[in-house]
Amino acid sequence: MTTLRVAGLSVRHPGRPGPAAVDGVSLEIPSGTTLGLVGESGSGKSTLARAIVGLVPVHGGRVLLDGREVRVRTVRDRRRLGRLVQVVLQDPDTALDPRMTVGRTLAEAATVFQRLDRPARAARVAELLGLVGLDPRLADRLPRHLSGGQRQRVAVARALAVGPGLLIADEITSALDVSVQAAVLNTIRELQQRLGLSVLLIGHNLPAVCHVSDVVAVMRHGRIVETAPTETILRTPQHPCTRALLAAVPSLRTPRPVPSPLPSPSSEERPS
Repeated sequence: MTTLRVAGLSVRHPGRPGPAAVDGVSLEIPSGTTLGLVGESGSGKSTLARAIVGLVPVHGGRVLLDGREVRVRTVRDRRRLGRLVQVVLQDPDTALDPRMTVGRTLAEAATVFQRLDRPARAARVAELLGLVGLDPRLADRLPRHLSGGQRQRVAVARALAVGPGLLIADEITSALDVSVQAAVLNTIRELQQRLGLSVLLIGHNLPAVCHVSDVVAVMRHGRIVETAPTETILRTPQHPCTRALLAAVPSLRTPRPVPSPLPSPSSEERPS
């Protein structure tokens, strides 16, 4: 299990004038819990995730895992970080090698940090597929022979292969049919509980993210504008952006009122 703390993190895209993509963000994910990070497209969610794992340069602030500051300067640093943190991205079609079977993909990931003989590799592949709710017989198939939901589950299984303490799931259901999204999110929740994972779940569908999160943080224009336990966010949202995200989800029961236009970034107060 891994604790993540982000303190005053800032990221600026080179050559792009204007506000920072991530502007002084602070958040914490205690060991074995799930933090949902939501916001409109372009709010800085994915940039924040990439900064946490060292894929984009940080211009200020710190990232700490279990109290130790993360510094990604060498290949050795990146390998060490990879044992602690794994990322699952939005599109499994670009994440999985189309020429490799599911079994080979998972076996390759499982042997990055440990040596396994052939029977042990096969057993580990079957175990990983079972963890994400897939039939082990799918190990012989290529990604193109799987559904979108199955491919995303394989991507999650590959991330779990190294035994990370923190899983970052970045918009992992946005490319899936609505009927499949809930099943994938339920899988993430079950894995978090079964393995004791810490999870950063990024999305734009606030109710869906709340379904599997202990705490939710709302991001707008590179800043965290509201953070609260899930029940509080759903029942008494405080920020206009949070209310707008809730109102944007269609409902067949009670029509939600259309929120007033959100204030411009220049008129919003910087969160304390």
